[in-house]
Amino acid sequence: MRKFFLVLSLYCFVNTLKAQDENSVGFKKSNLFTGGNVTASFYTGGTVLGVSPHLGYSITPWLDAAVSLNFIYTGQTDIYNNKLRQTNLGPGAFVRLFPINFLFTQFQYEHNFQNIKVIQSGASSYKLKDDVNSFLVGAGYSSSRQKGSNSYYYLSVMFDALQLPGSPYVDSYGRLIPVIRAGFNISLFR
Repeated sequence: MRKFFLVLSLYCFVNTLKAQDENSVGFKKSNLFTGGNVTASFYTGGTVLGVSPHLGYSITPWLDAAVSLNFIYTGQTDIYNNKLRQTNLGPGAFVRLFPINFLFTQFQYEHNFQNIKVIQSGASSYKLKDDVNSFLVGAGYSSSRQKGSNSYYYLSVMFDALQLPGSPYVDSYGRLIPVIRAGFNISLFR
């Protein structure tokens, strides 16, 4: 997985340098964008809800990169009526590749700081603090992405490729939860 991410990063970096040589070199504030998304996943015994604002830069007409802040709430109940309530807050970063103007693939790294409350079916409960990494991979549809404009709405479906225990995108049995996100991008200086 690390080799894949390294090769992808090098490929993007080389193409960015090539694109800057062909056009003009330097930072363009017209390439800045902001936005955010809401996350919703529902499965047997659980719910995942979240919001994630982001600030990004269009490196090329087909490549966007951004930093984000994630807030995610997860609630689960198992077959013994034990309950897990988890809130996650953490930084993240993503890249979106647009092979076609309205379709994209997205790779997103997140580091989530967690507050966990476990309520057992008896009378006892306890709290934990932890942190966990997630690497989301998926694809989506964007509306109205045109050359020269980076304002659009999007819908995506992603999965956590790392599947680490405690991830907000993996249930208590270790199964992947599809992450469905709807959001928007707004060009800042166009």
